[in-house]
Amino acid sequence: MSAADGISFVAIDVETANADMTSICQIGLVRFRDNELVYTWETYVDPQDYFDGFNVNLHGIDESTVAGAPTFPGIADELLDHLDHQVVVSHTHFDRVALERAASRFQTRSPACTWLDSARIARRTWPEVAWGGYGLKAVCKRLGYLFQHHDALEDAKAAAYIVQAACRASGLDVRGWLERVRRPIDLSSASSIQRDGNREGALFGETVVFTGSLSIQRRDAADLAASVGCSVAGGVTKNTTLLVVGNQDIRMLAGHSKSGKHRRAEELISKGAAIRILVEDDFRELVRVGVEQG
Repeated sequence: MSAADGISFVAIDVETANADMTSICQIGLVRFRDNELVYTWETYVDPQDYFDGFNVNLHGIDESTVAGAPTFPGIADELLDHLDHQVVVSHTHFDRVALERAASRFQTRSPACTWLDSARIARRTWPEVAWGGYGLKAVCKRLGYLFQHHDALEDAKAAAYIVQAACRASGLDVRGWLERVRRPIDLSSASSIQRDGNREGALFGETVVFTGSLSIQRRDAADLAASVGCSVAGGVTKNTTLLVVGNQDIRMLAGHSKSGKHRRAEELISKGAAIRILVEDDFRELVRVGVEQG
């Protein structure tokens, strides 16, 4: 089963009538379960507010479009039925804030859901959009996904597509991404953690360096390594003997997807250095056996 299987989430997008985020005039959402689109829902909303010409030029929605449409309080219960107790994806926090602000304005309840930002996912998946160009349209263009931008349902589908593509590219599922988005974009640039190894440990004499996204905190991994005798270093040198690569990162080993530490280790190996590259799961097994022997 690939990471793109078993995905269950809702993606949502809203359009507003003017610069006030509470002026929601369209909502679109999609739900995916086990990598299948299981439903779509969209509605125009009477924002009970004015339409700014700038916004109308973006999405094409004006007073005549929403004539007879329900107000936000009129769709609040149905919206909550779709969102409560779900992982809800939006591209940047705009849509989340708009819904929460509208709920406050109209005295309805905000959804009891777990939010996941597909822009943060994109920035951690594709290096070329890590520091710019991670808007919904720009990311989808890079991925070859065509859609009608500024239509709420189309934008929701686009955000969902980004999540699916990122899961396939990274090896992470939605649960994994909920954890990954809380961590730095460039994990290799995080403050290095160093440890001296337990001299009585089964792996005393090994010098380990970690790279990529691990399933546990880097400091916890360093503590494990040190407990069985490994010295833990922040960077790869000729003294390094073990490079531990995060499990998901090993699936992206082509070209620039390798971290700088990984490329440096391969360079030193080509010159005769005795460095072993292994994935996190294999390293944890080494630690387990080392503890048993200790």
